[in-house]
Amino acid sequence: MAPFGLVTASVSFFAKSFNVFTCKSILPRVVHASFRNPVKCLSTQVSGPPKRPLNGYMRYVVQQKPVLATQNPEIKLMEIIRKIAHEWRSMSPEKKQPFEDAFLREKELFKVNLQQYQAQLTPEQIEQQVTEKRQRMAKRKAIRKKREATTMGKPKRPRTSFNIFMSEHFEEAKGPNTQSKMKALLNEWRNLISHQKQVYVQLAEDDKIRYKNEMKSWEDHMSEIGRKDLIRDKTLSDQKKKAAVAEKAKKAEKLKKAAAKVQVTKAKAKSKLTKTKNSVTVKKIKKT
Repeated sequence: MAPFGLVTASVSFFAKSFNVFTCKSILPRVVHASFRNPVKCLSTQVSGPPKRPLNGYMRYVVQQKPVLATQNPEIKLMEIIRKIAHEWRSMSPEKKQPFEDAFLREKELFKVNLQQYQAQLTPEQIEQQVTEKRQRMAKRKAIRKKREATTMGKPKRPRTSFNIFMSEHFEEAKGPNTQSKMKALLNEWRNLISHQKQVYVQLAEDDKIRYKNEMKSWEDHMSEIGRKDLIRDKTLSDQKKKAAVAEKAKKAEKLKKAAAKVQVTKAKAKSKLTKTKNSVTVKKIKKT
């Protein structure tokens, strides 16, 4: 079976890591260069706002990563970062101070540049930036929520028929790399006749049922432990509708019982009145 999800996640993660920690054109070759100059690959763009300066630790990472990578070409990127982080934690405050001082200097310069940038903005641009910031915060919140839900054991989404086909035939697919193999499998999938595809379509339908059942159990458990914030909005909406219907039915049942009670009370009063009238009539007859 093909490690499709693992390959995709790994490529994405290392690509992001490479973008953050790499700047080929300006990475200094000696440590002391970071004390004098900011990291220019992260500097302010002409048309955009000034970028926040790197803190002391990140400056140390940017300076030490190419050195360790050159000295240890066989070590993976994450192992290099772990080693740098361990070194930073072991450093004395005196050794960390130059990096922290560089950060503080750049922080003051950032404040000045930010004030100058904001002073030239129009009200429309300011409003647009506020909207964009709100959207970024919402996106980050959604990502954090998704990660936490995964940590809490949220079931995996159902696979499509093509995903199932690809995972079964990935190993024997022709091609020197993942991309070429996926392209070859896509062409092969398109050339399958209907009854051959039907097998994978049925497997996908079964996986949908699996996902639906597992999600119901998982969301019920999240409700029980007080983590409704991780439940899907659609499920919460359905739960509210069901609760509203149940509450309405409960009120209707109460009204029905109250009406029945009133009827019983009226019947008893009527019966008592009838008995009283009959008793009076009997007494009159006896007197006569």
